[in-house]
Amino acid sequence: MARDTDVIDTPEPDASGLERQIAGLDALEMAARSQHGVVRRAWASTWPVLAAVAIAVAIWELVVLSGWKPTYVLPGPGDVFPQLWKDLGEGAFWSGLGLTMRRAVIGFALAILVGAVLGAVVSRVRFLRVAFGSLITGLQTMPSIAWFPLAILLFQLSESAILFVIVIGAAPSIANGLIAGVDYTPPILLRAGKILGLRGIALYRHLILPASLPAFVTGLKQGWAFAWRSLMAGELLVIIGHHASLGVRLEYARENIDAPDMIATMIIILVIGIVIDRLFSAADRTLRARRGLEPT
Repeated sequence: MARDTDVIDTPEPDASGLERQIAGLDALEMAARSQHGVVRRAWASTWPVLAAVAIAVAIWELVVLSGWKPTYVLPGPGDVFPQLWKDLGEGAFWSGLGLTMRRAVIGFALAILVGAVLGAVVSRVRFLRVAFGSLITGLQTMPSIAWFPLAILLFQLSESAILFVIVIGAAPSIANGLIAGVDYTPPILLRAGKILGLRGIALYRHLILPASLPAFVTGLKQGWAFAWRSLMAGELLVIIGHHASLGVRLEYARENIDAPDMIATMIIILVIGIVIDRLFSAADRTLRARRGLEPT
């Protein structure tokens, strides 16, 4: 005799709720992967620098231990790094660093203005390209220190003399970067812009400058290198009163035969140059990633 069995109805799973849960898990997994990817990229870009620093310090110590020069001329890391730490704790050091960085920012900003205007005009006017193209490249290859006798004659021992050499040293590289970017702008984009009614400044603002931005950033990076070298040369040659900038500290340390302080200041100058260079490199990578030229 068969018995009736009770049928228990089980509710069907909610498809939309299940999809939301799966999507949430996928989002968590992607976030974790993204976080790990950022950490890996940061470490991948950091450890070679740390390794290079360790190798450089080791070679430096070996040269000192070899007795090639007396320690009062070439001190080792054990003498320089304590002096560096001492300098970092002094208010006079930070005021000198602030003075140097203020000169760098003002000079580089003026160089960007002059270089961008010069590059924009020369890149679009054929006559000016033929007349001044080689001159701009010649100015770029000319050593910045060669301009200081003229700068001192024109502006005496003043801030203007330093800024003049910074601008004339960095602006040609910035101009050439923009010129190269304009040269590699696809002609089809220019034709499309003209069809859309872009003319004059609007054409530069909305088409040419965005298209040439990668090359322009490269020009800015190179221009900064010239500006930084010009500034350091200027602070060594143009000593204004008792303004203890980094270059002045370097010169005073040399005159007083204070090799540890001199090398400590050189390390600071080197670190600042490396940090700014890496900032430009990060900006370049971000720009390339946004344009699909390298993995994000």
